[in-house]
Amino acid sequence: MAAAAPPGALRGAPRLLLALAVFSFACEACEKVIFHTPSTLEAERLVGRVNLVECLRSADRVQSSDPAFRVFRDGSVYTASSVVVVDGRAFTIWLSDTRTQAQEQITVVLQPQKKGLRKRHARETVLRRAKRRWAPIPCSMQENSLGPFPLFLQQVQSDAAQNYTIFYTISGHGVDQEPLNLFFIEKDTGNLYCTRPVDREEYDVFDLIAYATTADGYSADLPLPLPIRVEDENDNHPVFTEQVYSFEVPESTKLGTSVGQVSATDRDEPDTMHTRLRYSILSQTPRSPGLFAVHPSTGILTLVAQNLDREVVDKYELIMKVQDMDGQFFGLVGTSTCSIIVADSNDNPPVFRQNAYEVSVEENTYNVEILRLSVEDKDLKNSANWRANFTILKGNENGNFKISTDKDTNEGVLCVVKPLDYEENRKVVLEIGVANEAPFTRDLALRTPANRAEVTVHVQNQDEGPECKPAAQHVRIRENAAVGSRMNGYKAYDPETKSSSGIRYKKLHDPNGWISIDEISGSIQTSKILDRETSAPRNELYNVTVLAIDQDNKSCTGTLVVSIEDVNDNAPEIRPDYVTICKPKMGYTDISAFDADEPIHGAPFYFSLANPTPEVNKIWTLSKVNDTAARLSYQKNAEAKEYYIPVTVRDRAGQSATKTLRVNLCDCTHPSQCQMTARSAGASLGKWAILAILLGLALLSSVLLTLVCGVVGARKKKGFPEDLAQQNLIISNTEAPGDDKVCSANGFMTQTVNHSNHGFCGTMGPGMKNGGLETIEMVKGGHHTLDSCRGHHHTLDSRVGHGDMDTSRYTYSEWHSFTQPRLREKLHLYNQNEDHLSSQDYVLSYHYEGRGSPGGSVGCCSDKQDEEGLDFLNQLGSKFTALAEACTKR
Repeated sequence: MAAAAPPGALRGAPRLLLALAVFSFACEACEKVIFHTPSTLEAERLVGRVNLVECLRSADRVQSSDPAFRVFRDGSVYTASSVVVVDGRAFTIWLSDTRTQAQEQITVVLQPQKKGLRKRHARETVLRRAKRRWAPIPCSMQENSLGPFPLFLQQVQSDAAQNYTIFYTISGHGVDQEPLNLFFIEKDTGNLYCTRPVDREEYDVFDLIAYATTADGYSADLPLPLPIRVEDENDNHPVFTEQVYSFEVPESTKLGTSVGQVSATDRDEPDTMHTRLRYSILSQTPRSPGLFAVHPSTGILTLVAQNLDREVVDKYELIMKVQDMDGQFFGLVGTSTCSIIVADSNDNPPVFRQNAYEVSVEENTYNVEILRLSVEDKDLKNSANWRANFTILKGNENGNFKISTDKDTNEGVLCVVKPLDYEENRKVVLEIGVANEAPFTRDLALRTPANRAEVTVHVQNQDEGPECKPAAQHVRIRENAAVGSRMNGYKAYDPETKSSSGIRYKKLHDPNGWISIDEISGSIQTSKILDRETSAPRNELYNVTVLAIDQDNKSCTGTLVVSIEDVNDNAPEIRPDYVTICKPKMGYTDISAFDADEPIHGAPFYFSLANPTPEVNKIWTLSKVNDTAARLSYQKNAEAKEYYIPVTVRDRAGQSATKTLRVNLCDCTHPSQCQMTARSAGASLGKWAILAILLGLALLSSVLLTLVCGVVGARKKKGFPEDLAQQNLIISNTEAPGDDKVCSANGFMTQTVNHSNHGFCGTMGPGMKNGGLETIEMVKGGHHTLDSCRGHHHTLDSRVGHGDMDTSRYTYSEWHSFTQPRLREKLHLYNQNEDHLSSQDYVLSYHYEGRGSPGGSVGCCSDKQDEEGLDFLNQLGSKFTALAEACTKR
């Protein structure tokens, strides 16, 4: 058997079972609308929505023909009481605009939903519904109920109670969970009670669970979910989101412009009449015809009148109201304050305090203030809408005046910036215009003319001095004119009489002292011969500063610009004087000329050889390149040396000059090589270089002395000096050119070297080692050094045997070990200057320059490829010959 509920509980149950059907609209907004609804509708339930805006947008009054239905401004249709729809029901919605008297109506038809019955197939098994033993019964309670408490809600019963003694218990929020002890159930009867009022905004649903058990604890049924819904009551006032709203609107705002938006919230149940809010304006301060309106649903404030004027009222305060129940009189109300600041717009033009002004000013004065013009502007002070800009519209064609704005007083300041002339214009009429920095509003610009004022400036006469006009006066003087040549000079005038009488002249500045000026007439005459080429700057005008003085000692200054007419008094000049030509790479050189005279007396130039010698005339030729240059060419068989070539150059007017060019025809690849050779040839030797040369000669003398003594001693024994141990000169077994004997320090075999393409090098130092004669001889071949010779085993000659010749005083290795360190030390010392610093101009080291070097080899034998290496011994002089004979006699 199902659980039962009291009649009071069943009245709230249909609210949970109400299902609203989908409604449809007709094609036209004001035609019939059909809603498909359940057959029974409870009070305050949504039936559907009608599009009122599309039917009549300006409607401000909505009424229903059936009092059982309420229609709201957004088109929502609610039931005012319980309605039964069995065979259908219809009513009419009237829309009207009280201002335009327009009316429209919409017919609403309610049709009950039809449940389709599906035919059962003959073969289908008949399904029978099993009776549930117990089930949750929809239950609700009103929030903030007044009781009496405990308040009976419903009874829970189990069918098992027919056979057993059943005890009922419950659990969940409100029982054993917060809020505790809100509900309890009688365990014998199953009656459910509430102990105190409940706030829906805190708990909207309580999900309880009911249990049915026997006395011995047996569960007779499954636990029963028992939801208890709290019905909403309109117990919360709507609240604005802000206590004070602040908006700003320019005073030039157009009608219908949005100013801002207000909004409010309501804690009651959403989507019910309790939370359907409507906004309105309660009051406006200061009082004036309605300037603002608020949309009842959205809360958007708009401007509905064009009476905004910041200069009259700059701030409005509105008391805003919001009411639930869609603004019905029984709805709850909330309020807020809205502050609207009127921002300034440039709707007031600046106005001159007077439209005509007169002022006087003396002539020849400038950079002085002559007038201030005042204006009035009602806009916000010190803003772009208030600050004025002044303009001179007419009368300032010569630029004598300037007007500016005083930022503090907003006045126009009129100044004279260029001197006025009483004789030219005694009165000037100016037209002044004024505007603001910010542009006017569009409407104002169309109906407001530009503000203008007239200023009359009277020019007062002043006693002036002479007038130097024009300031620069020109005169032409022929170059090389005779001293004392007279011509017109400078003229000044009295501005009032336009005459030059009574004016005296004085020369203030004459750079070269070429001009003298007559004090009475201002005429000039030459005091020196003028030379255009010596004027500074050359080819420019020659300026003389003149002072003009009247009878009242007032003066003015002018410039006499002297233009010197050129005379062909300068012959063309050839540059440079010295030329280097690398043969055979360069077959010619180009020479050019320069003429200090003006171009009319200059190029084209004509070049020619002036009385050349037969040698020059045979080798050198001149040909034209252009108007200012010629080409000097030579014959291929010309000898490389320095030539002196006289060249004559003549300008177009016949002025000519001859210059002897020094031409260095050099065998080189670049002219700089010849210049370096010339400089080195003419350079003088320093004292340290001379000392290094003398020491080198002394060292060479000692070596040659050793060689001579060695030769003499080898001849005394087997064709060689007998006293071999006492020899000092090297022994040479070179028999003839081309048949050179290469020796070694450790052997006795003879080897002939015929590499004539190598340089001539060698070593020295006789001695005996390992029972054999050790002889060192000059060897042809640039790559054969002392160490390389020691690496081979060769004898001096086939005629020299293996006899005992170990009579030398010192061996080669001993001599080499003694001399090499000392030679290096001497060279290091000679390669230093007075401060003991390295100086590369005394003893220079030469290195291999690479194959194909254009400078050639600097080796010791580069020029002695086919000569004997010992011929220099025959040219040592009488002293060395006597020394050799003395050694030989020993």
